[in-house]
This record gives sequence, C-alpha cells and structure tokens, in this order.
Amino acid sequence: ANAHAIKDLIVRRRQLTTLRTMEKNRRQVMPVTLKPSIDRIIKTLDQELAKLARLIDHAVATHALSSHKRDLLTSMPGIGNTVAATLIGDLPELGSLNRREIAALTGVAPFNRDSGMLRGKRRIRGGRAHSRTALFLSAMVAIRYNPDIKRFYERLLQAGKHKKLALIACIRKIVTALNAMLRDNKPWQPSIA
Repeated sequence: ANAHAIKDLIVRRRQLTTLRTMEKNRRQVMPVTLKPSIDRIIKTLDQELAKLARLIDHAVATHALSSHKRDLLTSMPGIGNTVAATLIGDLPELGSLNRREIAALTGVAPFNRDSGMLRGKRRIRGGRAHSRTALFLSAMVAIRYNPDIKRFYERLLQAGKHKKLALIACIRKIVTALNAMLRDNKPWQPSIA
C-alpha cells in the first residue's frame, strides 16, 4: 500500500512538473499583459510541488522498508532523494532481478537488429521511461562526482564511443550497481582502482 502511495505521489509530481514547464514555455510567447497571470500560475504550481516534495519525503520516511531503500540508494554519489523516491515508486523490482533483467526493465539494455547475415546496430528501447529519465539525470551528475562512473565514462570516450552511448552505458552500470546494493543490502562502496 505504501509503494502505491509513493508511486501516486511521484506521478502527481510528474504531472505538476509538466504543467509548470508548459506554463514557462507559454510565458515566453505571450504578450506582456498576460505574463502576470502566467506568473501566478507558475508560483502556485511551485508551491504545490514543494508540498508534494514534503509528502513524498514523509511517505518514504514513515515506511521502514522504503526509508531503508532510500538510505541505500542515496549512498551512491549521483543519486539524490528525488531520484531515490522515483526509483522506489516506479521501479519496485529493483533489488529482486538479475542485472540483465533490471537493465531491460529500465530500458538501457542493448537489443540487436540482426536478421540472417545482416548485423544491425544495437539500440536501447522499451522499459520504464520515467525511471530511465531519472537515472539519466543522475548519470549526468555521477560522471562528474562519482569516481567510478567518471573513470568508466572517460574510458569509453577514449575508446572512441559517442558521448550519448557512453552515458547510456553509465546508466546501465548505475542501475545494475543499485540493484546489487539493494539485493545484498549494502551501501555503495567505491571500487579500488
């Protein structure tokens, strides 16, 4: 029941964030006379988002299992409370699947496009887009502040990989590490290298 409550709060936050983005985009093309109206709506949405953030934090903190999961997830540099709450709500299977299954469920597993003698490119597809989006943002932070992910990202770039491909590989590395952390019930530990 608590997982559903957290998921509902996460979905509502996503809806309000989309509305706020729409209003901000609208503000840029509206005449000056209408901008105060849009500013009031944006201010109201910001207030609602702040209330929702408190509700999400409270829902996670009051449930022992969710609170423990958040503590484990946020022990990894690059994963904050918002991403942790999103993963708890949108990806409850985290910690119970193997590395290939969790990568496919998140949508960062490369699938082939082979047919007969044709060897097509490997591409990611499917999975849970909202979890992948949250992990994408955390990967952007992790390639700067997480020493393991930073080394991995730079090694891929030096090998000639495109930046987006390297970033997707980092997301896969992050999600498999988070899965192992929850499975083994151990906080993040930097690798020795």
